[in-house]
Amino acid sequence: MRRLPDPRIAFLALILALATGPASDLGAQTPRPDALKLYREGRYEESRVQCLQEISQDPANIEAYVVLGWSLVALGRHADAEVYARKAYDEVRKDPRVMETLGEAAYFLGKNDQALRWFQSYITALPEGSRVASSYQYMGEIYIRTSRWGHADIALRTALQFEPSNARWWARLGYAREMGGDLRYSLEAYDAALKINPGLTDAQLGRDRVSKRLR
Repeated sequence: MRRLPDPRIAFLALILALATGPASDLGAQTPRPDALKLYREGRYEESRVQCLQEISQDPANIEAYVVLGWSLVALGRHADAEVYARKAYDEVRKDPRVMETLGEAAYFLGKNDQALRWFQSYITALPEGSRVASSYQYMGEIYIRTSRWGHADIALRTALQFEPSNARWWARLGYAREMGGDLRYSLEAYDAALKINPGLTDAQLGRDRVSKRLR
């Protein structure tokens, strides 16, 4: 004669099923958004929000601070980027990527000397970093702001060693040389910009100015 199931076991199984839900749903949760992926997709506000959530859960999460800084800079919220990057630098880790964000934030806030120091620190700490070229470019722009034409020439030439096909940077190099009175090499830089992008207005106007002065 076949033994009937123990009703106590059946009842316990029912309770467990009700408590855990269907077996196919076990462990199924909405995946947490990837802040870096959001940033790379240009969804900067969503990235910012996600980073802040991650920092609230783990105040020592340096990766969240790094992406938060990038997102805030991309959003034009430079003062906020400076605040959070400084907090990360002082309280979490002196990460070179945070130094670079501090440099960008200071640049856009008009803090030229601070920006130069941060960019120099980043380049020293991470000479193969993905933002070394742009760091030199920002330094070149600061030197243009402050009429240090020779320094601007060196910084922009260095940036172009990393990104030789950047027409806008060639045009800025041409401008720095033009302002410094180095007209022949200024013309070469403008020509290099126009070879890459014939429609670049700044390079066209710069070349016209320099050409007239050389006649």
